Formats: sequence, structure tokens, C-alpha cells
Amino acid sequence: MLLRVRVALPDRPGSLGQVARTLGVAGADIVQVVVLERLGGRAIDDFTVVWPGGAGVERLRAGLSAMPGVRVDGIWRAIGAPVAGAFDAELLTQIAANPAEGLATLVDTVPALLAADWAMALRVPADWAARGSVGIDVRHGADDMAVLGAVRKRPVPPVLYASWRAPEQLALPEVTPLRARSMTGPDGTRYALAPFGRAGLVLVVARTVDDELPVAAFHATEVDRIAQLVRAAAVIVGDRLDAAAQTPAPRAAEASSEEPASAL
Repeated sequence: MLLRVRVALPDRPGSLGQVARTLGVAGADIVQVVVLERLGGRAIDDFTVVWPGGAGVERLRAGLSAMPGVRVDGIWRAIGAPVAGAFDAELLTQIAANPAEGLATLVDTVPALLAADWAMALRVPADWAARGSVGIDVRHGADDMAVLGAVRKRPVPPVLYASWRAPEQLALPEVTPLRARSMTGPDGTRYALAPFGRAGLVLVVARTVDDELPVAAFHATEVDRIAQLVRAAAVIVGDRLDAAAQTPAPRAAEASSEEPASAL
């Protein structure tokens, strides 16, 4: 099982080695380390590790938490092999080679780049925030998102394309005003948002909550990376984004042999 482990630790010589030894003693095989932040004598690092499938992660978490000055910010499952930042250029090259499928290529690829579970491209109307209240319990209906205790109902933003692991029922937090940021949904799902800058389109990337594993929020460097990819893709795809905003594309699952997912 491939895991991503996010750790905050003192930024001093030897700290990284101590964390690596603790991971090894617990049974984790480190395959990648990424430094997300170094500020004020502290560092935040992401470790991608191979973890024995039958072993619980509590031993891993307890061993790291017992280290002086170390804080575990998250442990979650990673999909596929770790991907270096250099792959971003390859992704944009693929989009440029076939701009007509550029939006789908971006949505399908970004989750693997960020150790996320799924992604969606949504069209958020300018008055979406005014169509209902937020910040309380949300339930997803067949045709709209009903906010409990509120008089008005907020329509679900149209989904233009969704990766194959995306949920059929969606309960988004407040996403307006549209700007690149991370946020947490009412069910604990971690989101990263990045607007395309045209037609109200926004890319939503998510890490779903897990009963056993504490899922980390998207770090500012991850949000910046997503935003840069979205801006570059918007330039490459160009006016095709406006056309896509008028005609929602099918989910990734619909192209497979599985039964097509119902529309949101």
C-alpha cells in the first residue's frame, strides 16, 4: 500500500534523518521525500512510503508523534507511483498536442500529481453564492443541493468533466469568490480550487475523508501548483473552454465498460 505522510519537523540538521529512521523502524519503505515548506525554523515534508497492506497505520503515527518537535499533519493513501514536478511540463505538452481533449486530460491527470482521490471541472454561475445559505448541514438532492434550515435551494454547479473516482453526489463548501485556495467540506473532504479565469470554470481537486487515516489539507505550494497548471491549460485550450462550458462532457467512467454514472 502506497501512503503519503505529511510531517512538520524542526528545520535543523539531523531532523530529516531521524524521521526517516523512525519510518523505517515502523516498517515503511521510503520512495520519495518532498519539502513543501521551510519557514521560521520549521519544515513541512511529504514522505511517500510503501506500507505493508495488513498493518495498521497507528504504529506509524504513534512513532512519529513521539518524536520531540514532530507533528503528523496527515497520512493518506496515494494513487499510483509518486510523480515529480517535472511531469507538469509533460502534462501541458499532452494538452497542447490535443487541445480538444485538454480539459479531460487535465482533470484525469491532476489527482495522481497531488496524491488526491478525484477532480472535477465545474461551471460556477456568477450568482451561485446568492442562491442559498451555506455553513450548515448540506444534503444533495436529485436536482439541487438542499441546505437544511434554509428557505432557498442552491442548484448544483454543472459538472463539465469528472475523473473516474469522483462521487456521483456532491456537497461543496462555499467556493465563491472564485480564487485558488484550499478548503474543507462539511463532511471533512479536503478540497483545492483553481479557477480557469473564464466562463466561471473552476477545477476542484479532492482528498476524501477516511475513517482510519487522517487526510492532510492541500498545502499552499500544492494549491499554487494546481493554479499554475490550470492557468497554462486555459491558455492552451483557449476558446474551447467557453464551448465546453455550454455542453457538459461525460464522466471518465462513461468511457469505460462500466455502467454510465448518473448526472449530478
